[in-house]
Amino acid sequence: MPERISLFPMAETWWVYGVFLLLVFAMLALDLGVFHKKSHVVGVRESAAWSVVWVTLATAFGGALWGWAAASFPTNARLMAIPGFDPSAAAERVFFEFLTGFVIEKALAVDNLFVFVIVFSYFAIPAALQHRVLFFGILGALGFRAVFIALGSWLMQVHWVVVLAGLFLVFTGVKLAFAGEAQMEPDKNLLVRLVRRWLPITGTLRGDRFFVVENGLRHGTPLLLALAVIELSDVVFAVDSVPAIYAVTSEPLLVFTSNIFAILGLRSLYFLLAGVMDRFHLLKYGLAVILVFVGLKMSWLNAAFDGKFPISWSLGVIGAVLAASIAASFWSPPKGTVRATG
Repeated sequence: MPERISLFPMAETWWVYGVFLLLVFAMLALDLGVFHKKSHVVGVRESAAWSVVWVTLATAFGGALWGWAAASFPTNARLMAIPGFDPSAAAERVFFEFLTGFVIEKALAVDNLFVFVIVFSYFAIPAALQHRVLFFGILGALGFRAVFIALGSWLMQVHWVVVLAGLFLVFTGVKLAFAGEAQMEPDKNLLVRLVRRWLPITGTLRGDRFFVVENGLRHGTPLLLALAVIELSDVVFAVDSVPAIYAVTSEPLLVFTSNIFAILGLRSLYFLLAGVMDRFHLLKYGLAVILVFVGLKMSWLNAAFDGKFPISWSLGVIGAVLAASIAASFWSPPKGTVRATG
């Protein structure tokens, strides 16, 4: 296995993480403090506009990383001392690895959207309050993903761990392809049971509040339970998505930034697609193929291609599979659905 070369070691690029997090928190503050200061139903037009904003920002950030890498790599004595190192090619690879990681996380996150639909329906969360739950869910996801990615950065330096993670993704993909429709019961969720044990829960919502004080006692609301289920579901999904991104890049900076950008756009994607989620009935097979592919890439293909399977090929395969599964879902509607003709 070729020696791992870090393009962005923490000692040299810690400030990039700081700038990125400041940017993220500024965008979140603008989101909640200005655009969604008052709880309201997020319409299709608004969610479509925000989806475009997040994808544009992610692409622009990837382009900025490319430009910064192209300018800094030729002046980096450590990198230039590596035999055969091509700063221009490395900078280009930075952009495509970021973009591929973003696409992978965005694709795998679609499973999260199905969870959102079930949770909001189960706890009877009205559409006007759903954005608030997802907003705070993202804040929790930032912390959880940071821990997973930092742990992955350490573990992925061990060859057998990389192979094992790849095989786990292959297994997960095969399991997803052949698994039936799982029935989710939010009230049996471990975290929900713990919250109910430690904190009394009101029988109904109390506006947009997660906590209320009644008869001198602090109570949680169903809004808090919905948030707890969504947070735990993100932890479960991170077990698949974080290793999947490490399959295309070994750089924690690219894994973290692409992952977070995909999560930031998840709310707008949910409001955009919530009404047609049932039409994506074949998407799970596309996600299964993607998981198997990135698992094989991590455990076998990278080694077969002298340590690095071409990133442009990876992006092409993932994009083609995702597009094909979405197109097939619309071309062959679920049973009981009549496809419009003419």
